[in-house]
Amino acid sequence: MKQALVDDTEDVSLDFGNEEELAFRKAKIRHPVATFFHLFFRVSAIITYVGCDWFSKSFVGCFVTVLLLLSFDFWSVKNVTGRLMVGLRWWNQIDEDGKSHWIFEARKALVIAGISLQAANLYGYVLCKMGGESDISKVTASFLSQTVFQTACPSDFQKPGLEGLEIHKH
Repeated sequence: MKQALVDDTEDVSLDFGNEEELAFRKAKIRHPVATFFHLFFRVSAIITYVGCDWFSKSFVGCFVTVLLLLSFDFWSVKNVTGRLMVGLRWWNQIDEDGKSHWIFEARKALVIAGISLQAANLYGYVLCKMGGESDISKVTASFLSQTVFQTACPSDFQKPGLEGLEIHKH
């Protein structure tokens, strides 16, 4: 009986695998080629834009190069990296009547993240638009009602102008 008590209190090591192997697996990139091109086109466009004067004095050449790099970036994100990395796909279908329908597919987590980021963006926009009033519910109600009325009767409302601002003409 005393032997069973000693066995129950001994430390037992559980083998979950080699810790270095687990760390390597977590650090490993799932799609290294897609990740490379995902970063390559963006970084190349930024570097080309910033350092264009060093390479060429031609604005048109720099503009076309940056435009091509950003076009390649868009294509790779839409067709390759968007699908592999985050499960994002979209395409256009035309039905028999000739109407165009856009179809979007995304993983659920991506949709939830996008909605939450848009909500935070709207919150910040409303605060900035209304001048930092303290009660956000009043600001939001005012902003939304003003937007609805402007949409319903656009001719009754004038867009804010530059009245009251001193503008120095040179």
